[in-house]
Amino acid sequence: MQPLSTERFDAIVRDALDEVPEELTAMLDNVVFLVEDEPPPGDPDLLGVYEGVPLTERADAWSSGSLPDRIILFRGPLTRMCEDLEELTEEIAVTVVHEIAHHFGIDDAALHELGWG
Repeated sequence: MQPLSTERFDAIVRDALDEVPEELTAMLDNVVFLVEDEPPPGDPDLLGVYEGVPLTERADAWSSGSLPDRIILFRGPLTRMCEDLEELTEEIAVTVVHEIAHHFGIDDAALHELGWG
């Protein structure tokens, strides 16, 4: 796959976020989406990560003054694993849904059963 500019990659991520149903995005509570070049050194193939407290584990008073949860997509592994722009666009969309699901307390096993693994 030809290298993509940062701007083009970010535009694909924005498009993927725009495709998430409004009913779900309205329920995203205190979450920011970020793109980083590479994942932590110990996990070079990580496509994305959810950092935060899932909604299913929050106490009622949790959100007052709390820093936002973070969903991070990793440009390097995503672009390296995909052969073309179409595949990258699909993989970004899947990764976005996967990480949003973690925010809602859905674990990897359940995601795999649902075909989002």
